[in-house]
Amino acid sequence: MPVPQSSLHYTVGPVIAVVAVLVIIAFMRWAFSQKSRYDPFGPMARGRADATGPDSTGLLQAVATMPQREQALAFRAVLSDAGIRSTVRESAPGAADVLVFPADVERARQLAGPFASPT
Repeated sequence: MPVPQSSLHYTVGPVIAVVAVLVIIAFMRWAFSQKSRYDPFGPMARGRADATGPDSTGLLQAVATMPQREQALAFRAVLSDAGIRSTVRESAPGAADVLVFPADVERARQLAGPFASPT
């Protein structure tokens, strides 16, 4: 049976596709524009400005300052062998601090020994 010339049969599919895309776009704009999501730089976070400063180490505490980054990395390997999680932060050009969690500070300072200046 031939389709009559005045039929809108060929336009129904593209119209449904365009409407579906517009619904998806509207939903995505709504979903990703919610103001109730946490904004780390918003007014609610300003009370914690002291914990997000440029010199902040968060939970970590410095246990030793090494004159060279290579020494700090070697000390970090010693801490890792002892089961202490640590990281290295460059404190001055060439110098580096070794940072650990508060629960491991005493053990890390004992392992640092006299070759590291305490902070």
